[in-house]
Amino acid sequence: MNKPITGLLLGGALGVLDGATAWFTPAVRPAITGILIGSSIKGMIVGVLSGLVARKVNSIPIGIATGATLGLLFAYLVAAMPEANGQHYYLQIMMPGFVVGAIVGFLTQRMGTSPGSVTHPGSTQAKTNSL
Repeated sequence: MNKPITGLLLGGALGVLDGATAWFTPAVRPAITGILIGSSIKGMIVGVLSGLVARKVNSIPIGIATGATLGLLFAYLVAAMPEANGQHYYLQIMMPGFVVGAIVGFLTQRMGTSPGSVTHPGSTQAKTNSL
């Protein structure tokens, strides 16, 4: 599976876990469904973008930094939207977004395949390795 698709799947799964942390903030429990959906979409976007970077650059520190930065950016955009009472939840939204982004950035570097790394059954490399 290629890196952007790997990022999409991992980002979506970890995004759901990120959104589930909203349960610990009682004031937002009535909106938990929307939070889970939004967080999973945010995670999938971060995952795809991290996967695209991972296809071009083979560096775990760059992958972690990219994922963490994108996670923090998208979390900030969500946190900047006030609740109905005008309250913002910057720390509660941005901290898990940062951590999930870093994890997705790391995993997209470690998992998935780059376009030139797949060995086809009829290739010379596959024949050499099977001897």
